[in-house]
Amino acid sequence: MRPDQVDLLVTVSAPAVLPGGRTAIVAATRPDLADDEYRGELFTVDLTGRSAPHRLTRGYRDGAPVVSPDGSLVVFSRADKGGKPQLFVTASAGGEPVQLTDADLGAGSPSFSPDGRRLAYTARVPEHGRYGTDEDVAPGAEPPRLIDTAKYQSNGLGYVGDKPQHVFVVDLPDLDGAPGDSEPVPESIRITNGIVDHSEPVFTPDGGRVAFLASRHPGRDHDLYTDVYAARVPAAAEPSAEDPDPGREGARQPERPAEPELLTATDLSIGTVRFDGDDLVMLAGELGESGTDFVAATGGLYRKSPGRPAVRLTDPETVDLDGAVGLTVLPGKAVLCGLTERGAVRLVRIDASGAVDTLTPAGIVVTGADATGDVIVVGFTSPTTSGDVGVVRGGEVNPVTDFSRRLRDSTTVLPARELTATAPDGYPVHGWTVVPEGPGPHPVLLMIHGGPFAGYSWGYFDEAQVYANAGYAVVMCNPRGSAGYGRAHGRAVKGDLAAPAMADVLAFLDAALDDDALDAERLGVMGGSYGGYLTAWIIAHDHRFSAAIVERGMLEPESFAGTSDIGSFFGFEYVGTTPEQVAAQSPYAHIDDVRTPTLVVHSEQDLRCPLEQGQRYFGALRRRGVETEFLVFPGENHELSRSGRPRHRQARFEHILRWWNMQLPG
Repeated sequence: MRPDQVDLLVTVSAPAVLPGGRTAIVAATRPDLADDEYRGELFTVDLTGRSAPHRLTRGYRDGAPVVSPDGSLVVFSRADKGGKPQLFVTASAGGEPVQLTDADLGAGSPSFSPDGRRLAYTARVPEHGRYGTDEDVAPGAEPPRLIDTAKYQSNGLGYVGDKPQHVFVVDLPDLDGAPGDSEPVPESIRITNGIVDHSEPVFTPDGGRVAFLASRHPGRDHDLYTDVYAARVPAAAEPSAEDPDPGREGARQPERPAEPELLTATDLSIGTVRFDGDDLVMLAGELGESGTDFVAATGGLYRKSPGRPAVRLTDPETVDLDGAVGLTVLPGKAVLCGLTERGAVRLVRIDASGAVDTLTPAGIVVTGADATGDVIVVGFTSPTTSGDVGVVRGGEVNPVTDFSRRLRDSTTVLPARELTATAPDGYPVHGWTVVPEGPGPHPVLLMIHGGPFAGYSWGYFDEAQVYANAGYAVVMCNPRGSAGYGRAHGRAVKGDLAAPAMADVLAFLDAALDDDALDAERLGVMGGSYGGYLTAWIIAHDHRFSAAIVERGMLEPESFAGTSDIGSFFGFEYVGTTPEQVAAQSPYAHIDDVRTPTLVVHSEQDLRCPLEQGQRYFGALRRRGVETEFLVFPGENHELSRSGRPRHRQARFEHILRWWNMQLPG
């Protein structure tokens, strides 16, 4: 794969299966280099595999489909070029979509009522006069923000206190007599209040309330707890009135959104909630006595019956459930969810006793799932596809789409070779190498992932393919601190963020270099986010590398605590709180020992690892005479390499290859 081929990367949404189990709806999305935007369409997929998928919609960027309980309707997200996503509804058999929302900052997370007549969704409600809600007020002329909370910004969103996310309900129109485009968007009713975010709305089984996740407790600025609440759904004919809370003026409201009922009172960070009859089933992580000990807080399945406390059904030490796959409730008090395990995300069925039945093989990454009857459907990525849909049967995934055909036809997909190395203390380190075609030995790039409680996987990885296509052997592993190898593995770097992981990645590199196709004399090291941190640490302590790339890293933990959107807790949990602890684990504190030529890469709008981290590091390298460059991407945030503007993603690859060609020619 070349940098100019990023528009071959098609990803898929979670599939939405229609009753009967013969058809699913899925969104396929790809970067568009010509428009410098992302394009997406909905497809109807024949789950029998007898016919190819066909387009259901032809919007500019359509995505995130959900299907009504009877299968007749599909609600999805649609955005025009450069516009905010709004919710639309169409017949699952096809037809002209009808717009449901016109939220100032966009709408998402749709959820049908049990009778299929109403929809709950979320939307951010900006203070009047901000974010373009008053065309007479230019962005630079908005009033000042007075901030009295530690959690006032979020990467990709900016300030959040002046645009809290709320839950709305809207009545669905009759599509048989649907009006034309000139008809107004139906009115929505807001059912939450306050200046906190609300997410993951889902109707109660009787349809009379909507449950959602929120941190509404008084101590929310000092911990990471979330709970489940429920708000009453007003009747459609209730009178409306102006909402007294900050927000968009004139929105339709009941007299005032009532205080929601607290359904849980836990010491958990809850990420997903569903109803199974009267029970709540949830994916959540434990946070310890402090309420902030998120380090390797493995995702667990919890069940809460009325009047009883929530009970964890899965082992916190060995089972880590992936919230991105979500929860699908099955008959018989069982659920489907994703299990992170040794570079795979495997679909599992978990019953009410906590017994785990693994349904998909190792070697693929499940990204979404749905089921009806005995038909189970997944979206997935694998070494040879960036995103496709498959039916789960007999422990295997049988593909029913081939959205990555152009990718395979236009590029050489190089295989990932699995390897397990041994660290100096005897600890096993699991990972992969991707080696170019042709005779070696090839120059080597040691890549380090972010997180740290994340990991490289079996899924198609555009970065490894681009670098290997350019002639570099790629070495990548999941050292201590990574996810998918148990809680102890993930917590091994708590209080010692650098040393255990450094020992692991260097031991893995040494083992990979036993392959004669890899050149042990020509080495580079690179990483982003936590990988940027560890790269900066390694080049201050090991000088075997010809050059390095430090991307969007936490490079100075002390200033990180005051500038990052997660600075109020992240560094304190990983590196500690005393000046001695911070200095001992700060790459910046060891910068006098760096002499490796280093490209520093950062994004202007990165609020996770703010730009000042890269600025300080680059400036200090220059003052010390180290060869260095600083590559800054305007308008991008921490997610540049995964979801940045397509032309920026291409330019990033081109600059990285330019740097390696200059410092480590192949």
